[in-house]
Amino acid sequence: MSDFVLEGEPKVVEPTIYDLSTPGRTGVTFPEPDVPRSDLPESMLRKNLPLPELAEVDVIRHYMHLSTFNYNVDAGFYPLGSCTMKYNPKINEDTCRLPGFLYTHPLQPIETVQGNLALMYTLQEWLKEIGGFAAVTLQPAAGAQGEFTGVLIMRNYHKSRGDDQRIKMLIPDSAHGTNPASASMMGLQVVQIASDERGNLDLKILKKECDDTVLGLMLTNPNTLGLFDEHVEEAINIVHDCGGLVYGDGANMNALLGIVRPGDLGIDVMHFNLHKTFSVPHGGGGPGSGPVGVVSHLADFLPSPLVDILEEADGEVAPLFGFITPEKSIGRMKAFHGHFGGGLVRAFTYIAMHGPDGLRQIAEYAVLNANYLQARVRDTYTIPFDRICMHEFIAEGRFEGSDIIALDISKRLMDYGFHPPTNYFPLIVHEALMIEPTETENKDTLDRFADALIKIADEAINDPDLLHNAPHNTKFGRMDEVKAARELVLCCWLPEDYENQTT
Repeated sequence: MSDFVLEGEPKVVEPTIYDLSTPGRTGVTFPEPDVPRSDLPESMLRKNLPLPELAEVDVIRHYMHLSTFNYNVDAGFYPLGSCTMKYNPKINEDTCRLPGFLYTHPLQPIETVQGNLALMYTLQEWLKEIGGFAAVTLQPAAGAQGEFTGVLIMRNYHKSRGDDQRIKMLIPDSAHGTNPASASMMGLQVVQIASDERGNLDLKILKKECDDTVLGLMLTNPNTLGLFDEHVEEAINIVHDCGGLVYGDGANMNALLGIVRPGDLGIDVMHFNLHKTFSVPHGGGGPGSGPVGVVSHLADFLPSPLVDILEEADGEVAPLFGFITPEKSIGRMKAFHGHFGGGLVRAFTYIAMHGPDGLRQIAEYAVLNANYLQARVRDTYTIPFDRICMHEFIAEGRFEGSDIIALDISKRLMDYGFHPPTNYFPLIVHEALMIEPTETENKDTLDRFADALIKIADEAINDPDLLHNAPHNTKFGRMDEVKAARELVLCCWLPEDYENQTT
């Protein structure tokens, strides 16, 4: 463990880009124009705009310095439960920047983008095989939009059969938070199904709610407790018996790769989170990608267009790829055809490099790492559902005889050089710490993280103020997040004599 200077260390005031401004200094020199000059209308000019004047090197150093304030997965361990913030291979960046991928446009004639379409078609086929589905769309721009797409497909399927009375969506209390939002956006009545004492879907409650008004069940498996439902096939059968469909939240697919195919379990429709399972960048607003797979009787309802083979290969002539529209399509869900370079090329690269055996190994390591970490902290932290977990597990961030809460533990972890885990989710666990080590971390990292958690537990009992005031050695201390959200401070740099200038 590193030693930390907790208090009393002098703070160095670093100059900002505005403090470094010097009148007349420039970082860019434009060439002389090769067309006649023209003055802009006065109405378009902002006089005396107080922009800093800097050389290029000053600007570069300023932004490079700011970048060191950010924590990222390339800098350290990022155990955010439910988010799979794992190391992404850098070869993905090379492949998505290949000129044939980078410099194409979705409105080009299909004859000029056959390589792109071949990649998309192959990725659809791979995801079909991985998930056990009959058809896949790559269109949805994120996991949540994939959910919305899936629910829309389910609703349209029922309506096409005259089942207009199906207005109820059953959602476990251990589901991802976007599930009820997706169903509500569709105007459906959301009914929460409680978990049993082992963290499974309570079958008694499920049976009681199943009737001919049920549109379906949205099932996250493994769930947000990090547990594989022990009665998943029975739960699916109960919903099917009342005429409902089962939506699978595929966000936790990295625990199942090569081991279980959701379609084989009876899942009717499921989204894949390419940014969680297949190494597309995650966070910062995207680009995400949420392809949706469906069983055969839902294939006609997929968004349009889909990539397909328009003309089969003939001798030395390659197949011609193009777009088709499913017969009962719900229509387009996104402009163009999905996040191609940002998501699809990266995911294709990742799957191609691992192959079937490698994908299974991903799941095995993800589950092994989570269970190892859970075993390391089991005697120190309360594990509310203490059984073999999948890719993540939940611990309680509280201790008997201490007023320490999960937030205090997470803030203190920052002093030990770790990004905090997910806090306060799922909501059914008090002071939840949701921890996902992912398959890309080694045992040394997991041991250092476990040692930090155990040390913090000791501090929580013997020196709680240390945690209450954490973090101590970060660029900024603990912030009042509620006040920051409610009382925004939006400011800019102004020269000292700005008030005396006319604008």
